[in-house]
Amino acid sequence: MAKIEQSAVRNRLLAALPPADFGLLAGSLTAVDLPLKLPLLEADEPIPAAHFIETGMASYICYLANGGMQEVGLVGSEGMVGLPIVVGVERAAHGAIVQMQGTAWRIDAAALRQAFRESDPLRTLLFRYALALHGQTVQSAACNAHHVLEERLARWLLMAHDRAGGDRFPMTHEFMAMMLGVRRAGVTITAGALRQAGLISYAQGQMTVLDRAALEEASCECYGIVRGQFEELLGSKRG
Repeated sequence: MAKIEQSAVRNRLLAALPPADFGLLAGSLTAVDLPLKLPLLEADEPIPAAHFIETGMASYICYLANGGMQEVGLVGSEGMVGLPIVVGVERAAHGAIVQMQGTAWRIDAAALRQAFRESDPLRTLLFRYALALHGQTVQSAACNAHHVLEERLARWLLMAHDRAGGDRFPMTHEFMAMMLGVRRAGVTITAGALRQAGLISYAQGQMTVLDRAALEEASCECYGIVRGQFEELLGSKRG
């Protein structure tokens, strides 16, 4: 197996490690593709591996008894999926699925736990990331309860845009409605208003951000709060 050069890694957590601590992980990392809708975690199922996202985006999902589901967190190249592994939790409380195809570094649970035990910098970094992700989840709950749909949709599109690697990315009204926990008709009307204002365009399942600055103005304060938390904890602008 070819040696993984840390300088070529795009994942912000892996890139932030001191070289010696990255070396504890490098021999166990495997490059994998993340096709759309691939489950990375299954609720109430064992967690065999963690994924450090390189490109694309994954969503943490809470499944409801009535068959519905609600997104409760977003992960891109700033983070990883599989945090329960490092605190000895063997089963996932929630699911996680790929919502924007991409790539990741996969590491088996046992190898990650071993490196976590041996590396102080890795422990500190993952605990800080866990705190940042928790902050994202808490802010999302407050946002969903108190802000109007246009602000929430703008915020979610900004978060997706951060992780897309470009201004154009796959997105449908059905998917946005599911992630925001609202009716599709509401998303269609609200996205239409953003398009009419020249902030976005969309066609054939593809979303394009046309005016990032205006989209930030249309969002509520929650986007900036979460971004600030990630910057403070990880030096990352992606929240």
